[in-house]
Amino acid sequence: MKTNTLFPVMRTLVGVTILAATSSCAEQRVAPSAEPQAVLAPAPAAVAEPHDPDAILMRMATFLAGTARFTVTLQDWFDVRQESGQMIEFGETRQIAVSRPDRLRVDLQQSDGDQHRMLYDGKDITAFSPGHNVYAQASKPGGIDQAVTFFLQDLHMRLPLGAFLLGRFPEEIKRRTQELAYVEHTHVRGVSAHHLAGRTETVDYQLWIAEGARPLPLRAVLTYKNSEGHPQFRADFDDWNLSPEFRDDRFAFAPPPDARRIAFVAEVPAFAGPGAAMPAPQGEPQ
Repeated sequence: MKTNTLFPVMRTLVGVTILAATSSCAEQRVAPSAEPQAVLAPAPAAVAEPHDPDAILMRMATFLAGTARFTVTLQDWFDVRQESGQMIEFGETRQIAVSRPDRLRVDLQQSDGDQHRMLYDGKDITAFSPGHNVYAQASKPGGIDQAVTFFLQDLHMRLPLGAFLLGRFPEEIKRRTQELAYVEHTHVRGVSAHHLAGRTETVDYQLWIAEGARPLPLRAVLTYKNSEGHPQFRADFDDWNLSPEFRDDRFAFAPPPDARRIAFVAEVPAFAGPGAAMPAPQGEPQ
Protein backbone atom coordinates (compact mmCIF):
# COMPACT_ATOMS: atom_id res chain seq x y z
CA MET A 1 0.00 0.00 0.00
CA LYS A 2 1.26 3.48 -0.82
CA THR A 3 1.25 5.76 2.21
CA ASN A 4 0.98 9.51 2.56
CA THR A 5 1.85 11.41 5.74
CA LEU A 6 0.92 14.89 4.51
CA PHE A 7 -1.49 15.73 7.32
CA PRO A 8 0.75 15.23 10.38
CA VAL A 9 3.71 16.95 8.67
CA MET A 10 1.64 20.06 7.95
CA ARG A 11 0.47 20.22 11.56
CA THR A 12 4.04 19.79 12.83
CA LEU A 13 5.29 22.67 10.68
CA VAL A 14 2.55 24.95 12.03
CA GLY A 15 3.46 24.01 15.59
CA VAL A 16 7.19 24.67 15.03
CA THR A 17 6.42 28.12 13.55
CA ILE A 18 4.31 29.12 16.56
CA LEU A 19 6.96 27.83 18.97
CA ALA A 20 9.71 29.81 17.23
CA ALA A 21 7.67 33.02 17.33
CA THR A 22 6.96 32.56 21.04
CA SER A 23 10.66 31.95 21.81
CA SER A 24 11.62 35.13 19.95
CA CYS A 25 9.22 37.27 22.04
CA ALA A 26 10.56 35.79 25.25
CA GLU A 27 14.14 36.69 24.33
CA GLN A 28 13.20 40.32 23.73
CA ARG A 29 11.93 40.64 27.30
CA VAL A 30 15.29 39.64 28.89
CA ALA A 31 16.86 42.62 30.81
CA PRO A 32 20.12 43.86 29.25
CA SER A 33 23.28 43.16 31.26
CA ALA A 34 26.53 45.07 31.51
CA GLU A 35 28.36 42.70 29.28
CA PRO A 36 27.11 41.05 26.13
CA GLN A 37 25.70 37.64 26.84
CA ALA A 38 25.92 34.72 24.51
CA VAL A 39 22.49 34.00 23.12
CA LEU A 40 21.72 30.32 23.04
CA ALA A 41 19.59 29.25 20.12
CA PRO A 42 16.46 27.43 21.24
CA ALA A 43 16.71 23.68 20.93
CA PRO A 44 14.91 22.41 17.86
CA ALA A 45 11.43 21.18 18.62
CA ALA A 46 11.14 17.42 18.68
CA VAL A 47 9.22 16.24 15.66
CA ALA A 48 7.05 13.28 16.57
CA GLU A 49 7.17 10.37 14.22
CA PRO A 50 3.92 10.21 12.25
CA HIS A 51 1.60 7.34 12.96
CA ASP A 52 1.99 4.50 10.48
CA PRO A 53 -1.38 4.19 8.65
CA ASP A 54 -0.47 0.80 7.16
CA ALA A 55 0.28 -0.68 10.57
CA ILE A 56 -2.91 0.76 12.09
CA LEU A 57 -5.08 -0.51 9.23
CA MET A 58 -3.59 -4.00 9.24
CA ARG A 59 -3.77 -4.23 13.04
CA MET A 60 -7.50 -3.48 12.88
CA ALA A 61 -8.13 -5.92 10.02
CA THR A 62 -6.09 -8.70 11.64
CA PHE A 63 -7.77 -8.17 15.03
CA LEU A 64 -11.26 -8.30 13.53
CA ALA A 65 -10.52 -11.32 11.33
CA GLY A 66 -9.08 -13.17 14.32
CA THR A 67 -12.07 -12.52 16.60
CA ALA A 68 -13.98 -15.79 16.82
CA ARG A 69 -17.35 -14.30 17.84
CA PHE A 70 -18.76 -10.82 17.95
CA THR A 71 -21.87 -8.73 17.67
CA VAL A 72 -22.07 -5.10 16.56
CA THR A 73 -24.76 -2.58 15.62
CA LEU A 74 -24.27 -0.38 12.56
CA GLN A 75 -26.10 2.88 11.97
CA ASP A 76 -25.89 3.48 8.22
CA TRP A 77 -26.68 6.42 5.95
CA PHE A 78 -26.27 6.42 2.19
CA ASP A 79 -26.94 8.67 -0.79
CA VAL A 80 -29.08 7.62 -3.72
CA ARG A 81 -29.08 9.69 -6.87
CA GLN A 82 -32.59 10.35 -8.17
CA GLU A 83 -33.61 10.67 -11.82
CA SER A 84 -33.65 14.45 -11.34
CA GLY A 85 -29.98 14.31 -10.34
CA GLN A 86 -30.65 15.17 -6.69
CA MET A 87 -29.00 13.10 -3.98
CA ILE A 88 -31.38 11.77 -1.29
CA GLU A 89 -30.12 10.24 1.94
CA PHE A 90 -31.60 7.01 3.31
CA GLY A 91 -30.78 5.24 6.55
CA GLU A 92 -30.88 1.84 8.19
CA THR A 93 -29.84 -0.02 11.32
CA ARG A 94 -28.04 -3.34 11.05
CA GLN A 95 -27.39 -5.79 13.87
CA ILE A 96 -24.63 -8.25 12.97
CA ALA A 97 -23.74 -11.50 14.72
CA VAL A 98 -20.68 -13.54 13.68
CA SER A 99 -19.58 -16.93 14.95
CA ARG A 100 -16.59 -18.21 13.00
CA PRO A 101 -16.06 -20.18 10.94
CA ASP A 102 -19.54 -20.69 9.53
CA ARG A 103 -22.33 -18.76 11.27
CA LEU A 104 -23.59 -15.29 10.32
CA ARG A 105 -26.72 -13.25 10.91
CA VAL A 106 -27.65 -9.73 9.79
CA ASP A 107 -30.89 -8.07 10.92
CA LEU A 108 -31.69 -4.87 9.03
CA GLN A 109 -34.32 -2.20 9.60
CA GLN A 110 -34.65 0.53 7.00
CA SER A 111 -35.51 4.14 7.74
CA ASP A 112 -39.04 3.52 6.41
CA GLY A 113 -39.52 0.67 8.94
CA ASP A 114 -39.19 -2.22 6.49
CA GLN A 115 -37.16 -5.16 7.80
CA HIS A 116 -34.89 -7.77 6.24
CA ARG A 117 -32.81 -10.63 7.61
CA MET A 118 -29.88 -12.60 6.26
CA LEU A 119 -28.87 -15.91 7.87
CA TYR A 120 -26.08 -18.39 7.24
CA ASP A 121 -25.88 -21.68 9.14
CA GLY A 122 -22.88 -23.24 7.41
CA LYS A 123 -25.05 -24.87 4.76
CA ASP A 124 -27.71 -22.48 3.49
CA ILE A 125 -27.94 -18.73 2.92
CA THR A 126 -31.38 -17.34 3.68
CA ALA A 127 -32.77 -13.87 2.95
CA PHE A 128 -36.07 -13.20 4.72
CA SER A 129 -38.47 -10.25 4.40
CA PRO A 130 -40.88 -10.35 7.37
CA GLY A 131 -43.07 -7.56 6.03
CA HIS A 132 -43.75 -9.51 2.84
CA ASN A 133 -43.52 -12.91 4.58
CA VAL A 134 -41.29 -14.22 1.80
CA TYR A 135 -37.83 -15.77 1.84
CA ALA A 136 -35.20 -16.95 -0.59
CA GLN A 137 -32.69 -19.66 0.13
CA ALA A 138 -29.56 -20.97 -1.59
CA SER A 139 -27.17 -23.76 -0.67
CA LYS A 140 -23.55 -22.78 0.00
CA PRO A 141 -21.62 -25.16 2.27
CA GLY A 142 -18.31 -23.90 3.57
CA GLY A 143 -17.75 -20.88 5.76
CA ILE A 144 -18.47 -17.18 6.14
CA ASP A 145 -15.93 -16.15 3.50
CA GLN A 146 -17.52 -18.38 0.87
CA ALA A 147 -21.05 -17.40 1.87
CA VAL A 148 -20.44 -13.63 1.79
CA THR A 149 -18.66 -13.83 -1.57
CA PHE A 150 -21.47 -15.92 -3.02
CA PHE A 151 -24.13 -13.63 -1.55
CA LEU A 152 -22.58 -10.54 -3.12
CA GLN A 153 -21.10 -11.75 -6.39
CA ASP A 154 -23.37 -14.60 -7.44
CA LEU A 155 -26.70 -13.68 -5.89
CA HIS A 156 -26.17 -9.91 -6.44
CA MET A 157 -27.49 -9.05 -3.00
CA ARG A 158 -26.53 -6.03 -0.93
CA LEU A 159 -24.28 -6.26 2.15
CA PRO A 160 -22.35 -3.00 2.74
CA LEU A 161 -18.95 -3.46 4.42
CA GLY A 162 -19.26 -7.20 3.84
CA ALA A 163 -15.47 -7.46 3.58
CA PHE A 164 -15.22 -6.60 7.30
CA LEU A 165 -16.80 -9.99 8.06
CA LEU A 166 -14.25 -12.05 6.14
CA GLY A 167 -11.48 -14.11 7.66
CA ARG A 168 -9.31 -12.92 4.77
CA PHE A 169 -10.17 -9.27 5.46
CA PRO A 170 -6.49 -8.24 6.00
CA GLU A 171 -5.46 -9.60 2.60
CA GLU A 172 -8.50 -8.09 0.87
CA ILE A 173 -8.11 -4.54 2.16
CA LYS A 174 -4.35 -4.58 1.61
CA ARG A 175 -4.77 -5.79 -1.98
CA ARG A 176 -7.43 -3.22 -2.83
CA THR A 177 -5.87 -0.17 -1.17
CA GLN A 178 -3.76 1.91 -3.56
CA GLU A 179 -3.09 4.94 -1.32
CA LEU A 180 -3.35 5.40 2.43
CA ALA A 181 -2.81 8.44 4.67
CA TYR A 182 -2.97 9.20 8.38
CA VAL A 183 -5.33 12.15 8.82
CA GLU A 184 -5.31 12.83 12.57
CA HIS A 185 -5.64 11.50 16.07
CA THR A 186 -9.16 12.29 17.26
CA HIS A 187 -12.10 11.01 19.33
CA VAL A 188 -15.27 9.26 18.21
CA ARG A 189 -18.08 9.33 20.78
CA GLY A 190 -15.49 9.75 23.52
CA VAL A 191 -13.16 6.98 22.27
CA SER A 192 -9.58 7.83 21.31
CA ALA A 193 -9.20 6.99 17.62
CA HIS A 194 -6.99 7.11 14.53
CA HIS A 195 -8.51 8.69 11.42
CA LEU A 196 -7.25 7.14 8.15
CA ALA A 197 -8.03 7.97 4.53
CA GLY A 198 -7.55 5.39 1.78
CA ARG A 199 -8.20 5.00 -1.92
CA THR A 200 -9.05 1.97 -4.04
CA GLU A 201 -9.75 1.78 -7.75
CA THR A 202 -13.46 2.54 -7.28
CA VAL A 203 -13.88 3.88 -3.73
CA ASP A 204 -12.30 6.54 -1.53
CA TYR A 205 -12.69 5.48 2.09
CA GLN A 206 -12.19 6.92 5.55
CA LEU A 207 -11.88 4.82 8.69
CA TRP A 208 -11.85 5.81 12.36
CA ILE A 209 -10.14 3.03 14.34
CA ALA A 210 -10.04 2.77 18.13
CA GLU A 211 -6.66 3.29 19.77
CA GLY A 212 -5.45 0.70 22.25
CA ALA A 213 -5.71 -3.03 22.77
CA ARG A 214 -9.02 -3.35 20.88
CA PRO A 215 -8.42 -1.67 17.49
CA LEU A 216 -12.03 -1.87 16.34
CA PRO A 217 -13.57 0.23 13.56
CA LEU A 218 -15.73 3.00 15.00
CA ARG A 219 -16.81 4.81 11.84
CA ALA A 220 -16.52 4.37 8.07
CA VAL A 221 -17.23 6.65 5.11
CA LEU A 222 -17.14 5.37 1.53
CA THR A 223 -17.25 7.69 -1.48
CA TYR A 224 -18.09 6.04 -4.81
CA LYS A 225 -15.87 8.26 -6.92
CA ASN A 226 -16.70 6.60 -10.26
CA SER A 227 -20.47 7.01 -9.80
CA GLU A 228 -22.25 10.14 -10.94
CA GLY A 229 -22.51 12.66 -8.14
CA HIS A 230 -20.00 10.74 -5.97
CA PRO A 231 -22.59 9.24 -3.58
CA GLN A 232 -21.44 8.35 -0.07
CA PHE A 233 -22.09 5.54 2.39
CA ARG A 234 -21.54 6.30 6.09
CA ALA A 235 -21.68 3.95 9.07
CA ASP A 236 -21.14 4.17 12.83
CA PHE A 237 -20.16 0.96 14.66
CA ASP A 238 -21.77 0.71 18.11
CA ASP A 239 -22.17 -1.80 20.96
CA TRP A 240 -19.25 -4.07 20.13
CA ASN A 241 -19.40 -7.37 22.05
CA LEU A 242 -16.42 -9.68 21.49
CA SER A 243 -17.63 -12.54 23.72
CA PRO A 244 -21.35 -12.98 23.07
CA GLU A 245 -23.30 -16.07 24.03
CA PHE A 246 -25.38 -17.45 21.16
CA ARG A 247 -28.36 -19.77 21.41
CA ASP A 248 -28.33 -22.79 19.11
CA ASP A 249 -31.15 -21.37 16.98
CA ARG A 250 -29.59 -17.89 16.52
CA PHE A 251 -28.42 -18.69 12.99
CA ALA A 252 -31.11 -21.19 11.99
CA PHE A 253 -34.11 -20.31 9.85
CA ALA A 254 -37.57 -21.75 10.44
CA PRO A 255 -40.10 -20.36 7.93
CA PRO A 256 -43.05 -18.67 9.62
CA PRO A 257 -46.54 -20.00 8.91
CA ASP A 258 -47.71 -19.20 5.39
CA ALA A 259 -44.29 -17.83 4.40
CA ARG A 260 -43.73 -18.10 0.67
CA ARG A 261 -40.42 -19.23 -0.78
CA ILE A 262 -39.24 -17.24 -3.80
CA ALA A 263 -36.06 -17.02 -5.84
CA PHE A 264 -33.11 -14.69 -5.50
CA VAL A 265 -32.95 -12.09 -8.27
CA ALA A 266 -29.95 -13.85 -9.83
CA GLU A 267 -31.93 -17.10 -10.03
CA VAL A 268 -34.91 -15.65 -11.90
CA PRO A 269 -34.92 -16.41 -15.65
CA ALA A 270 -35.08 -13.40 -17.94
CA PHE A 271 -38.61 -14.31 -19.06
CA ALA A 272 -40.02 -14.55 -15.52
CA GLY A 273 -42.86 -12.22 -14.67
CA PRO A 274 -42.72 -9.38 -12.14
CA GLY A 275 -42.81 -10.11 -8.43
CA ALA A 276 -40.99 -13.42 -8.72
CA ALA A 277 -37.78 -12.35 -7.03
CA MET A 278 -36.65 -11.30 -3.58
CA PRO A 279 -37.58 -7.61 -3.19
CA ALA A 280 -34.57 -5.31 -2.90
CA PRO A 281 -34.46 -2.70 -0.12
CA GLN A 282 -35.58 0.78 -1.14
CA GLY A 283 -32.92 3.42 -1.62
CA GLU A 284 -30.10 1.04 -2.41
CA PRO A 285 -26.81 2.89 -2.86
CA GLN A 286 -25.12 2.87 -6.25
